[in-house]
Amino acid sequence: QAQLVESGGGLVPPGGSLRLSCAASRFVFRIYTMDWYRQIPGKTRELVAQITSDGDTNYADSVKGRFTISRDNAENTLYLQMNDLKPEDTAVYYCNKRTGGFLPWGQGTQVTVSS
Repeated sequence: QAQLVESGGGLVPPGGSLRLSCAASRFVFRIYTMDWYRQIPGKTRELVAQITSDGDTNYADSVKGRFTISRDNAENTLYLQMNDLKPEDTAVYYCNKRTGGFLPWGQGTQVTVSS
C-alpha cells in the first residue's frame, strides 16, 4: 500500500523557518502532482502548495512568497521550505496527491509558531 510519511515540524518563534519533508513509497511518485495541506483542529484541511511532475508550482495566497515547495523524484521526497512563519501557520501539515484520488493520509507533522 502506498505510504506517505511527513517529518520536520516543530516549535518555532514568529519569523522562524522550518523545512518539512514527505517520504513517499509504493507508488510512482515522479508522475504525480503532489500537494502540501495543513489542518487546524475543527477546521477543514487547506491546500497550501502544489508541484507538478514537471516542477510547476502553485501556492495559497496566505503563504505565497514565504513557502517554497520542491521535490526530489530520485529520492521520492517532497519538501516544503517555510520562511517568515506566522502564528496563523500553526497546524498539522500533510502531503498527498489528488490526481487519481488521495492516498491514505500520513500522520502529518505538527508546526507550532509561537513566542
